[in-house]
Amino acid sequence: MFVDLLIAGSMAQALIEVERKFVPGPDTEDRLQELGGTLEHRVTFRDSYYDTPELSLMRADYWLRQREGSGWELKCPGRPGVSGPHTEYVELIVESDIVAQLCEVLGTEVLGAGGVAAVLGPLKLQEVASFVTKRGAWKLVLSGAEEEEPPLRVDLDTADFGYTVGEIEALVHEEAEIPAALEKIHSLSSMLGVPVQEKAPAKLIVYLQRFRPQDYQHLLEVLSPSKKPQGTKAPDSSLG
Repeated sequence: MFVDLLIAGSMAQALIEVERKFVPGPDTEDRLQELGGTLEHRVTFRDSYYDTPELSLMRADYWLRQREGSGWELKCPGRPGVSGPHTEYVELIVESDIVAQLCEVLGTEVLGAGGVAAVLGPLKLQEVASFVTKRGAWKLVLSGAEEEEPPLRVDLDTADFGYTVGEIEALVHEEAEIPAALEKIHSLSSMLGVPVQEKAPAKLIVYLQRFRPQDYQHLLEVLSPSKKPQGTKAPDSSLG
């Protein structure tokens, strides 16, 4: 099983988000209910991704997103040397941190104290993808888990261009907790009937493949094989 490892928030105070994407079936929500899951809410939002005309950020494995109602986020490659069947990213959500990182990646002197929107023009960043997602957010505590254990979260997303993808997520505080989180995700995946080797691409990757095929091919050329879903020719699946 391939699982993505994301470190959310600032680098100083980080939670580790262990997740797995999968393709939901027509009975996934019914199965979640049978397992004791609770539907927390349904929400609709727009994600817009920004990059240079040459896709300088994505080609370096950096992913800049503005989510409607949530603000800006930059996913950056994680620390090297972390072994295991996952990909590690650092998620920056503080705008000053995002601006500093963008300037570093693009080889530009750090620009003023303004937010991300203020540096889009100077850094030649433009919208390269934008789509609306309808999400059903579920939470579930596996049978036999201790009472104080945080629930697993399951998001079921349908993008407005006709692609549906699910994600099982566990949050932990330390890397030592990752194996247990992986086991819980594996258990729930099995209960939902997800094939062990299945690895679903992220919404952004499918969007680029369908609507910007030349850009998609350019990404395939530069991203390492470890960043591509097993059994498909696509960049990393942790995005979007």
